[in-house]
Amino acid sequence: MHDVAVALEGRAYDVRVGRGLIADIAQHCDGFLHKPTVPIITDVNVAQLYKDVVERSLAGAGRQARWLILPAGEATKVWQRLEQAVDFLLNEGVDRQDNIVALGGGVIGDLAGLAAAMVKRGCGFIQVPTTLLAQVDSSVGGKTAINTAAGKNLAGAFHQPSLVLADVAALSTLPLRELRAGYAEVVKYGLIGDASFFSWCERHATHVLGETDQTLSESAVEGSIAEARQQAIVHSVTAKARIVTRDERETTGERALLNLGHTFGHALEAETGYSDRLLHGEAVAVGMVLAARYSVRSGLMEASDADRISRHLSRSGLPISLAALELDCSGAQLADHMTHDKKMVGGNLPFVLMRGIGKAFLYRNVALADVAAFLDAELA
Repeated sequence: MHDVAVALEGRAYDVRVGRGLIADIAQHCDGFLHKPTVPIITDVNVAQLYKDVVERSLAGAGRQARWLILPAGEATKVWQRLEQAVDFLLNEGVDRQDNIVALGGGVIGDLAGLAAAMVKRGCGFIQVPTTLLAQVDSSVGGKTAINTAAGKNLAGAFHQPSLVLADVAALSTLPLRELRAGYAEVVKYGLIGDASFFSWCERHATHVLGETDQTLSESAVEGSIAEARQQAIVHSVTAKARIVTRDERETTGERALLNLGHTFGHALEAETGYSDRLLHGEAVAVGMVLAARYSVRSGLMEASDADRISRHLSRSGLPISLAALELDCSGAQLADHMTHDKKMVGGNLPFVLMRGIGKAFLYRNVALADVAAFLDAELA
């Protein structure tokens, strides 16, 4: 088991990475729980897998789980479900000293975290992420939000968790598509500032995604997969913790680098209706390729680096082109979605571009008309 510290002054917490953390959730959360009842927000898919496991652990410690089980999927990150979550917590008598539990992927973590930020002006919450994407990215850093008609994550708050429990064993239950979507966020950490980690990804992607040498014994295969996944999570969380500690609220611009691929990706998610047609990690994968190709177009990056990025993501089973998404829109329509981006300041939208692999930077002089023309060419 590895503990990664997020050393924020006055709000420090640990990200615990290991196997079997959910089965021992009562032990890991003991110092953060002060009442015999524990409010837990999850979704229907996660509840089917872990409801009994969590209840057994808590019952062994003399505690009782109280559940709010929501529908699965991005469509849950809306006002109606947020109101439902807040009402649930208030009906459970949650006070400001309590910690609720967010058990699930990024959707549940975002929604439950925002509900915790709102209830009585802020109670604590424990993130128990069950997807690769949530374990390496969304559960760490305190960004909580829901989607609105105007765009993705536009209603939210910075609210740091009290603890994060990333159970590597939970990844064995994920469909391959979900693993691939989470893996896009792993690759991101190599692209923004660590070329050697990107090279590690090129060598170990098959292990992270659950494939390995079939000549090995079953136990050896499981061990190599678990080791690669744990290494990917620990490295990603360590990188994010370092950035969040220096720039918690994106005031210096360093944390904005974590949005590599997201400006393009969020526009694609909006165009596809925040549906299962395009998962968040898939949108980020296409977005990172677009950011690389736009960097080449702008004379900032060698085409060979952009090709290397595209090649690796494609070999990992992720989408890499707009044309393959079969969108019925123009570049101008995609660019219009970007005008609702929460990073827009004074009519100007900064983009995270690259001077090479591991050399991301914030570029503040992008003309959206040029982006629209670029996207038209990519759509074609």
